[in-house]
Amino acid sequence: MDGPDPGTQRPGGRTERIRTAVVAATRAELVAHGYAALTVERVAETAGVAKSTVYRRWRDTTGLLTEMLRELVKNEVPLPATGSIEEDLRELARGIFHVYADPVTRDMVLGLIAAAVHEPRAAQALHDFFHIRNVQAAESVQQAIERGQLPADTDPVEVIRALGAPLYYRLLVTHEPIDESIAEHAALAALAAARAGVHRIR
Repeated sequence: MDGPDPGTQRPGGRTERIRTAVVAATRAELVAHGYAALTVERVAETAGVAKSTVYRRWRDTTGLLTEMLRELVKNEVPLPATGSIEEDLRELARGIFHVYADPVTRDMVLGLIAAAVHEPRAAQALHDFFHIRNVQAAESVQQAIERGQLPADTDPVEVIRALGAPLYYRLLVTHEPIDESIAEHAALAALAAARAGVHRIR
């Protein structure tokens, strides 16, 4: 009889305790050794869980990183509410910068990007994560549209994608350093494009 899909939970406290321990152990291993050295065996030992349990539920390191991503997505993006779309976008961009300044988060996403080339689970996990994040953050843009600060036919999610793209490119592709000033520049560029009608609903 087939077992549950990797990362799925059986009801009950023990399942949640194991999941919590494994997520914490995966983070600890990334901190200590980085993505390149991440293994199911190391995580199982750190978590105090039988490696057969980890293999059965998460299958491999891709499953472990995907579980970490699920944990991260539970933390909703705090929406700025300054009344100014310029300040809101600046705060959102600074928030992206601070999230990915954490080397563990960066390693987790980089690992999934590498796996996504040949692993549909990783590709789907990344798609879902960024879709949820973009939709959450786009609420600030929608509020600005309703206040008359942006054209009525602006696509809120496209504005957020434009804001995040240069930051993700530096952080996850070229590994160039970024700081808050670069994050704010990305926000201002996205805002200028939105005001010019570039990010219209298609």
